[in-house]
Amino acid sequence: MITIKKFIGIALPFVVLGIATASELEVWSDKPAKKWIEAYPFGNGSFGGMVFGGVKTEHLQFNLDTLFNGKPHDYARKGAVAHLPTLRKLLFENKQEKAHKLGSRFLSIRDDGSKKQRAYQPFGDLYLTFPQFEGKTPETYRRELDIDRAVASVEFAVDGTTFHREIFASHPDKVIMTRLTSSKRNSINCVVSLQSLHDEIKIATDASGLLVMSGKVKQGVTRFEARLQIRVEGGKIVPRDGAIEIIGADKATLILAGASSFVNYKDVSGDPRKDNVATLKSLAGKSYEQIKTEHIQDYQSLYHRVSLDVGTSDKAKQPTASRLKSFDKDDPQMVELFFQYGRYLIISCSRPDSQPANLQGLWNDSLKPAWESKYTCNINTEMNYWLAEMTNLSECHQPLFSALKDLSETGANVAKEHYGARGWVVHHNFDLWRGAAPINASDHGIWPTGGAWMCQHLWWHYEFGQDKQFLSRTAYPLM
Repeated sequence: MITIKKFIGIALPFVVLGIATASELEVWSDKPAKKWIEAYPFGNGSFGGMVFGGVKTEHLQFNLDTLFNGKPHDYARKGAVAHLPTLRKLLFENKQEKAHKLGSRFLSIRDDGSKKQRAYQPFGDLYLTFPQFEGKTPETYRRELDIDRAVASVEFAVDGTTFHREIFASHPDKVIMTRLTSSKRNSINCVVSLQSLHDEIKIATDASGLLVMSGKVKQGVTRFEARLQIRVEGGKIVPRDGAIEIIGADKATLILAGASSFVNYKDVSGDPRKDNVATLKSLAGKSYEQIKTEHIQDYQSLYHRVSLDVGTSDKAKQPTASRLKSFDKDDPQMVELFFQYGRYLIISCSRPDSQPANLQGLWNDSLKPAWESKYTCNINTEMNYWLAEMTNLSECHQPLFSALKDLSETGANVAKEHYGARGWVVHHNFDLWRGAAPINASDHGIWPTGGAWMCQHLWWHYEFGQDKQFLSRTAYPLM
């Protein structure tokens, strides 16, 4: 059945094919993640991480979408257009090899180290070390990601006591929340620390339960800060060397704020410390329950627009990894989970105030990620957004449109310097600094249709929403 739901004043298609219960929409495992790729992703569009779910040591690896190495600069090669007639002549004469060499030498930025497109970078790692679990084997264990509420959790029992953790990234409050509870009073004991792979790392603590890590991106100019506030109910907080120890707490709440000096692709003069202080100050009167409730309401205002029911299966009771290995027609709920998991991911890594989803969405733990984890717009960037309109998440499309506006500026100079043309152009990759010039080998790098392909998304956004103001102000403004 297809119905229409009113949303933000526009009639949008709202697919209702049955209502699934929350338990059917969980990714879960009966053991912690051993590798990063096995951890569970969460995010609020710009800020997010991966939950490993360890018993003795919990590891939350976290990211911020404005952390790229490099710096603002113009990627266009001045005077490249002078070589264009020769290049065309060689191609028309079927002298491909000579044309490739000429293009790589004079039009591509591959050989110019200062102008190479840059890589998306990890931010840091939050570790919670529990000495009390050393040498202990949990009697029960479950790690799950509830994609109906966008909350990850870990629960296990040791010596008859049940320990529970909840982790989520709040879009309304711009923080990562971690909540530790236990079935036994005064039983939460752990050491909390922050680490990063980057340069000039400084870590400071104070008796109020504040842990601050600041630094600068390796091979780049962007500065960053992570500021962690710890609240405890019962017990006490003791600052250690570069860490904070929680002793004998009933409950503990960890609030992580993260910011960088990135302002826009031309400006990295921001003050991450000022931003983080303001973020935490705004939460001074808020309880964990209030922050969580507002997070779920915000997330579900997007997620609950579409529901899918293609049948049920007892296999939904199995760990997700097992269901994947044995997937067949007898597990139709796996199709539903896969469909909704895709919607969960785009909500988590692409919101109106974030950068677009890059090659890995928002999530990355490597200084040298595959293909620099940037924006590959000869198909991958577009693929990230194919589901935005058709699954009723049009707001999640906005970061791509913001990037296109930037690229229309940087790409105008590339069009002029490389082709002697008006308008703007983007080739097969761009990065945070909005590099629009050709990169890599010229046999595929000098491919000037990336911008045109991405512009198709502007029209799709209009087709689904019928917003003529979007056409006149954003997609096709009158010159």
